[in-house]
This record gives sequence, structure tokens and C-alpha cells, in this order.
Amino acid sequence: MDTVINLFCAAVLAGTPLLFGTLGEILTEKSGNLNLGVEGMMFMGAIAGLAGAYFYEQIFTVPSGIVAAIIAVVFSFLCGVLGALIYSFLTVTLRSNQNVTGLALTIFGTGFGNFFGDVLAGRAPSGYAAVGAEIKSVFQGIKIPFLSDIPYIGKLFFSYNFLVYVGVIIAVLMHFFLNKTRAGLNLRAVGEDPAAADAAGINVTKYKYLATCIGGGICGIGGMYVSMVICSGVWVFNCVGGIGWIAVALVIFATWSPSRALLGSLIFGGLSIMRLYVPLGIPIQIYDIFPYLATVIVLIATGIRQSKEHSIPKSTGLNYFREDR
Repeated sequence: MDTVINLFCAAVLAGTPLLFGTLGEILTEKSGNLNLGVEGMMFMGAIAGLAGAYFYEQIFTVPSGIVAAIIAVVFSFLCGVLGALIYSFLTVTLRSNQNVTGLALTIFGTGFGNFFGDVLAGRAPSGYAAVGAEIKSVFQGIKIPFLSDIPYIGKLFFSYNFLVYVGVIIAVLMHFFLNKTRAGLNLRAVGEDPAAADAAGINVTKYKYLATCIGGGICGIGGMYVSMVICSGVWVFNCVGGIGWIAVALVIFATWSPSRALLGSLIFGGLSIMRLYVPLGIPIQIYDIFPYLATVIVLIATGIRQSKEHSIPKSTGLNYFREDR
């Protein structure tokens, strides 16, 4: 029982950055934009969040861990928005090819994160960029009075860092927004048929920009989670390491549903840390390919089992030319 509980908790922690990346891309694709730059935006968010907390700590002699955490979240979100804004300008305004632009954003964001990570490490007296223990403690598991002390239940549901709960809240709010609000239904209409939405008086450009930029910001927070939680507040070169690409595949696994993204991130998070809890006597390298192997299986299965209800928004990946309407 203890092994199962520990595996579940580790899967939640490992799957949280996947959840942020998946939710950000779901929101983006609901507008009809296919942004393959999730990996790049996560890299940008990773270095922005770490740098924001690091410089705050350098400026103030007695830094507050809570303030540092807020700064890290805000900076990572804004840097993710910046990456998505570049993508939106090129694809929505200039009508560039979405696939090529997304791939270019991944290359740009990866270089952006690693370059400024090395610059930050070069400025640090120790030779590597890291935040102090006070800030690191904020990104560790929290203890909720009474709830965290419940046997088994407390560890399963009330022992994680605050970003885990932020991810769950975003998923719930996004599900409600897309299915229960007028703006959410307008956004889905834009993703399905922008010409019809435009004829109905919906500002297609505004919805595409907002959804893509906010989605990019959410991806940026996922990158910050990697640098501040998984890497313990230390900049590690190439730290995101393919998480963004798995998140893109998870969008398909979740069938563009924020609620199903919770399950998908838990499963893929468990696959990524299985080697630590389920010894099978196989080389570690085999364990490392499990998430990517599952990604291939998901893509094949989804392609075979076509469902109109759970299919990709029809205009995803296609630029909208209003003059052709």
C-alpha cells in the first residue's frame, strides 16, 4: 500500500508540468491555433521564473519566500505570454504557417532559456544559478491543518506544493469556461468555424490572440515548475527536456478536454518515474522511453478511433482569411 501511495504522489508531482503544458495548448487549439512551441514557451517560463526569484533574493537582504513565489509565477506567465504573442503576431496577423512558426518558437525558446540560464549562472558567485533555502521551501509540499494528518488520504491529496493545486484549479476553471460561459462557447465557435463566428459578430482575431497568449502563459508556469520544483530552484541546462512535446501529445490523449488532462498528466507522470517504484529488472534507458512510447501509442490509437465528439477543432492549424469569407 505504501508503495502505491508513494507512486501516486510522485506521479502527481511529475505530471504537474505536463498538466500546465497540456492545459495551455488545449486553450490555444480551441481557438484554432496549433502552437507547437510549447517546449519553447516552457523554457522561457523556466528561466524567467527562476531569474525573477533569484534577483528578488539578491536585491532584498531578508527576502520573503511567498513574495518570491508570486514573482516567479508572474514572470514565468508573462514570458510565456511573450512567446505566444510572437507566435500570434506571425500566424494571426501575418498569416505565417502555424507548424513552421511553432517549431521556430520551440527552437527560439529553448535557446532563450539555455542562453540566459548560462548568463545567470555566470553572474552567480558560486558558478551556478540557484535560489536560497527560504524560497525553495515555498515550493515544497505544504501542510494543511487536520487534512494533511488524515491517514493515507492526507498524503494522497493534501501534501503537495501549491503549484499542484493551482494546476487543478486552472483545469476546473477552464472546463467551466469552455462549456458553461458565453465567451467559452464563442471561443469554441472560432476554433470550429471562424468564418461563421465572424459572420455572427464574434471578433475572431481577439479570441485567437487572447486564447493563444493566455495558453502560452500557462505553459510558461509549467516551465517554472520544472526549474523551481523538479530542479529545486537551480538552473539546469536543457531542464525541460521534452516535456513540452509530451504535453502536445497529451492534448490528443485528453481529447481537448481540460478535465481529462488531469488523468492524462497523472498517467504520463507515473510513467516518467516508474523506474523508482516498480523494479522490472530492465535497463534504466528502457524506463526512460516509456512516456514517449505511450505518446506514440496514444497518437496511433486516436488516429484509428475517430470520434466526432472528441475530435480536434476543425480550423486548428489553418489560418483564417477574412476576405475569403
